[in-house]
Amino acid sequence: MKALSQKRRHPFAGVALLLLGLLMTGGLYAAATTINEAQASSEAQEHSASDIDEGEKLFAANCASCHGINAAGTEDAPSLIGVGAASVDFQVGTGRMPMQMQGPQAQRKPAQFNDEQTQQLAAYVASLGAGPSVPEEEHLDAEEGDATRGGELFRINCAMCHNAAAAGGALTEGKFAPSLHGVEEKHIYEAMLVGPQNMPVFNDANIPPEDKQDIIAFLKTYESQGTPGGFALGSLGPVSEGLFVWSGGLALLIGAMVWLTSRSS
Repeated sequence: MKALSQKRRHPFAGVALLLLGLLMTGGLYAAATTINEAQASSEAQEHSASDIDEGEKLFAANCASCHGINAAGTEDAPSLIGVGAASVDFQVGTGRMPMQMQGPQAQRKPAQFNDEQTQQLAAYVASLGAGPSVPEEEHLDAEEGDATRGGELFRINCAMCHNAAAAGGALTEGKFAPSLHGVEEKHIYEAMLVGPQNMPVFNDANIPPEDKQDIIAFLKTYESQGTPGGFALGSLGPVSEGLFVWSGGLALLIGAMVWLTSRSS
């Protein structure tokens, strides 16, 4: 025991441990980098070289002024390395990017690029680093999903921001959760996958593809039903409905009182 204790107190023991720690850290970093490059390479192979080249040209002409010439980010916009094709497809496909003006968050508007150009931009960004890819069509068919179960999942994970009726809602500092009515199935899936802006990321480990499909089925089923009860009133629930009833009731009472007093005179 005394011999072991003396070896532990050797003056070079601390240096040896430090070198060992540095070697292990460097090895893990190199392995992670290799895996990331391999994933980026395999994802880039899904896109043709011509798509990547055309996407790079589109990026340089329309996006580099904010995101940097190599998409590494600037003071005005974040880096796009590693965000994946799904993030680009969502932001560009919904018209949020390029932004019309600076604000608390990018707002949905008519898309500036067509489907082919959007795919090319996504291909170029995907070639820069591994990230979530555009979802497969098999997970986007709302008719194959379970709308009832999707409603439960939506109320648990999404309703606190997007409203139980998916009508959207206000957040802090001028931000908001947008309405999900009229949104394409692909963009709903991508939003859950990448967590744009203020939205948390619901990757496949949190919400599997089958559950995402069920949520899409619920949203599309709810959207197709319309408002069978009458006016939607913003789909804000009993607050707006109660305000409407009280306002309408008071207006009727005041109108009746005015009519009665005019008759008596």
